[in-house]
Amino acid sequence: MRALSLALLIALSPTLVACDALGIETASAMAMRKESEGKAIGGACRHAGRAIEDCYTLNKKADKSAVFAGWREMNDYMRENKIDAVAPAVGKPEDVAAKVHDSSSQDDEASDEPTGKGGAGAKGDKPKAGKNS
Repeated sequence: MRALSLALLIALSPTLVACDALGIETASAMAMRKESEGKAIGGACRHAGRAIEDCYTLNKKADKSAVFAGWREMNDYMRENKIDAVAPAVGKPEDVAAKVHDSSSQDDEASDEPTGKGGAGAKGDKPKAGKNS
């Protein structure tokens, strides 16, 4: 019986080792991925000129220690290379969604009114006959 169990264990060992091929993530791989994601988030926040507290607020699910490590690494890198922060073009996702919703409802209401933008050559304008035509 013992020999049969040993033979079965030896026969199944290659399939147990192939768990990575099945896409099953180990605990250590998951921890490394979370840490590197946190560092990337922190670095991006620092490059965007965000305070570390804002970064924590915007990324509640990220590991705070990894976010801080990434923020600090990017801060050191930016100081050494005299790189200025890039102003973020987008705020919180909730604010952006509200702005998009508000602007789409305003566009529906004001679609019949001229906007005054663009002048000649704006979208939808026909070319005017002039001296060069």
